[in-house]
Amino acid sequence: MLKKGIILLLSILTFQVKADDGFRLWLKYDLLKNTAKVAEYKRFSSFVDNQFEVNSIVKTAAKELKNGLNGLLGISVSNTVKSKGGIIFKKDVSIPKEGFRIEAKNGNVIISAQTDKGILYGSFELLRQIQTESSISTINFSSSPKIQLRMLNHWDNVLGTIERGYAGSSLWKWYELPENIDPRYVEYARANASIGINAVVLNNVNASARFLTKEYLAKVKALADVFRPYGIQVFLSVNFASPKILGKLKNSDPLELEVRQWWNEKAKEVYSFIPDFGGFLVKANSEGEPGPQEFGRTHADGANMLAEAVKPFNGLVIWRAFVYGPNPKGDRFKEAFNEFKPLDGQFAKNVIVQVKNGPIDFMPREPFHPLFGAMPKTPMAMEFQITQEYLGFSTNLVFLPSLFKEVLSSDTYVNGKGSTVAKVVDGSVHNYPITAIAGVANTGSDRNWTGHLMSQANWYGYGRLAWNHEFTTEQIAEEWIKMTLTNEVTAQKTIKNILLKSREIYVNFTNPLGLHHIMGQGIHFGMEPWLEKSARPDWTAIYYHRADSLGIGFDRTANGSNALGLYSKEVQNLWNNPETCDLKYLFWFHHVSWNQKLSTGKNLWDELCTRYYTGVTEVETMQNDWEKVKGSVDEEIFEDVKGRLAAQHREALNWRDACVLYFQTHSKQAIPTPFIKPERTLEEMKKIVEIYQLK
Repeated sequence: MLKKGIILLLSILTFQVKADDGFRLWLKYDLLKNTAKVAEYKRFSSFVDNQFEVNSIVKTAAKELKNGLNGLLGISVSNTVKSKGGIIFKKDVSIPKEGFRIEAKNGNVIISAQTDKGILYGSFELLRQIQTESSISTINFSSSPKIQLRMLNHWDNVLGTIERGYAGSSLWKWYELPENIDPRYVEYARANASIGINAVVLNNVNASARFLTKEYLAKVKALADVFRPYGIQVFLSVNFASPKILGKLKNSDPLELEVRQWWNEKAKEVYSFIPDFGGFLVKANSEGEPGPQEFGRTHADGANMLAEAVKPFNGLVIWRAFVYGPNPKGDRFKEAFNEFKPLDGQFAKNVIVQVKNGPIDFMPREPFHPLFGAMPKTPMAMEFQITQEYLGFSTNLVFLPSLFKEVLSSDTYVNGKGSTVAKVVDGSVHNYPITAIAGVANTGSDRNWTGHLMSQANWYGYGRLAWNHEFTTEQIAEEWIKMTLTNEVTAQKTIKNILLKSREIYVNFTNPLGLHHIMGQGIHFGMEPWLEKSARPDWTAIYYHRADSLGIGFDRTANGSNALGLYSKEVQNLWNNPETCDLKYLFWFHHVSWNQKLSTGKNLWDELCTRYYTGVTEVETMQNDWEKVKGSVDEEIFEDVKGRLAAQHREALNWRDACVLYFQTHSKQAIPTPFIKPERTLEEMKKIVEIYQLK
């Protein structure tokens, strides 16, 4: 009996050792099985020689290298310096700030950089090369970030909730801070540093003024102290009405002297807690948030007031351009452009205007925002959403680097061909003195960080593209799979194929041909294309798809809202003609007849149905392909992803049936062969959506 008990205990312990819950993200430093590669790497890993100025960040780099090499190679890295066979940190002022060079020379691997952050990023890159089993015997590799400020924006609240968060509660345990430092904060910092993220905004853009109190500044300081050795700077979202809320002033008018003085004093207080504090992120006069327009002032007036307060400390103000008025006869597509374009050149030098990737709101696919390229005198930051607010939450597998890359590669033509969105953001087009990119984080308290384990690839991929927007989605997928899931080559190819196709599959079964904003109201989950009443017209679905007996789509040409006129002539020429417009953007710019023949050879109605039905079968293909990797990835991970793919299939069926049945009420046409009419009725689908909305 005792013997059986021991065997049972050992089997449980063995399972616990083998099981992978996703906590380690892509930083899995497990012993490599490729003996030839291990032998190669060991020749360069016997010691670390630090010839750089030692500080906390350089110490972090050395620690990460030693721990990583110990795990990957099963060796203990020495501090005893020899003539060769080690890794050397070396100062080189010719290398751009935060950049690095890795080269094999005289039997050593040398990591050179101008700054301590460069040494840190170079160390993580060397570990990435080893994790992915690349050769380092002749390595000669240089890399520098194309964008200066590479940020995560957390939409976390004081009570521990996360707006648009789908992976548990906030990482920040505000009630335990500053006394208790959760070890997870360090793991979070490690993950960010490994992909080059150098700044985080800790709290929701719908900000509580409480974050500027001494109580919370002490908590923010505690986090800043954890992040600093990993080269990460802390920012805060601020409530524009804080002078009135906290300071008990009569108002928050940015041109009032006492309001300006209040912000100046508050900035001094913030920097007394956190000397390297990054600055403020502001959402103002948007969706009910307070702002300068309440006092007849402009966005530039509000931003410049805050810029003045943080300027003595080299701080920045990041002012969001996500603004739109409730105009039933207008076009929300144009609102931000119309408000911000006239202000170009009026912002202080330490202000960045942060613009969402598209003109509406993080849709599964959007044309690039027309503000990119339209404000040559004002630095424009890109804002992506990593959390899947409109992309199926944590049950849907959607590889977002495909979306990010599509937007960044779009050509604005503002300075001729090749003036891509990426080159606007990185300052190449307009020579911006400061550059920034932000991603709304998808992290939470779930053990695997992101809810859907495959969504870790979106965090990783965002960081890699923020560092270098020229990386390909294929390269990013390959790296992440090798570092996170498996070293089995066939399985790697299968998973890569799933990732690279997943975004287009999601678009097909939800928003094909340029449909947008037809999701469920409020929670933004599921479909509600019939939504016609809401608190404001541009929160309804019919405002956007405009389906009627004649056709479907929003006419944004000169014959309609003329939003297309906000772009350069070259872009207008790409999208102006419904017969030649890229089908990805067709309904974004045109109201098209149900019987219009498309480039696919089908009429519009038949093509729309084909996209919805094909999207469902493509999810089934993803499910079948995932089955093929069983045994090549951790069993716990395999089963979790398998279950979420099954849920995604159910949701794809709901999207297909609801949208096809609803739009059929306008087209009055039969479901084309070979597709079978949905078994459920439109009324049944509406009841399902009603259940989604229950709280």
